[in-house]
Amino acid sequence: MGFFSKLASSLKKTKDKIADTFSRVFSIDRIGEEFYDELLDALVSSDLSVNFAMEIVDELRETMIEGSVKDKDFVVQTLKDTLIEKCSDAGEFEVEYPTVIMMVGVNGVGKTTTIGKLANYYKQKGKTVTLCAADTFRAAASDQLTEWANRSDVRIIKHSEGADPSAVVFDAITSAKAKGTDVLIIDTAGRLHVKSNLMEELKKMSRVVEREYPEAQFLKLIVLDATTGQNASSQVETFDNAIGLDGVVLTKLDGTAKGGFVLSMLSENCVPVAYVGVGEKLGDLEEFNLEEFVDGLF
Repeated sequence: MGFFSKLASSLKKTKDKIADTFSRVFSIDRIGEEFYDELLDALVSSDLSVNFAMEIVDELRETMIEGSVKDKDFVVQTLKDTLIEKCSDAGEFEVEYPTVIMMVGVNGVGKTTTIGKLANYYKQKGKTVTLCAADTFRAAASDQLTEWANRSDVRIIKHSEGADPSAVVFDAITSAKAKGTDVLIIDTAGRLHVKSNLMEELKKMSRVVEREYPEAQFLKLIVLDATTGQNASSQVETFDNAIGLDGVVLTKLDGTAKGGFVLSMLSENCVPVAYVGVGEKLGDLEEFNLEEFVDGLF
């Protein structure tokens, strides 16, 4: 079943609501305006944005011929195909080596834990990994990251608390280049996306990477708490405008009953979902698969 097998139970409420809408409509063997209204309500209650849900329903209406429709599977598949097509505009997340991955996000989304899981993910793929503790603001942040580095058996570069984050990034790049490291993952301090001075700090770190390591792929990933639903889209928009995002990592997707926001985010923000946290264990990080996700929701 792939990665979605670990999420199916948590997103069951979303799936059941959509399925109930279809079942009631097809019990009277007819698709009409009542069906489209109920489908719109079901999509919005599953945390798709209103605009995106309306767009999907309008496209489905144009495809279907109002009247007697006996093949429910055809309608469901048409809905899935429409969603996948709309969300595919975000593109696919691809990694080339050597690569530098800078992790960003607001406070409390599980960024450092995600970095530990990501380090293990690449280690299991046979890649060499170095962590960069550029969160020099939060007390004990480097200690927490060191613990994850030890669990994943990867190297870590860190300075003392209060050090210039860009200086830590510079040293980490120097070390990664000297060691021929495949993947350098940079931890950054959690920051409110409305704080412009902290966004400037991220831009400074980005410039260091681009200047000192131009031969490496440079990816900027935002970590999002999936339980925040539609509010996550505003975080993506602000960080993307500031530094240009290459992907999203979703945490706590296994703890939300409103997974539909992921589809709205893909369509409206056009930033691909790269990875999904599917549990608390070190190995509970999976590549996101759009087709499996849509199949699991509908």
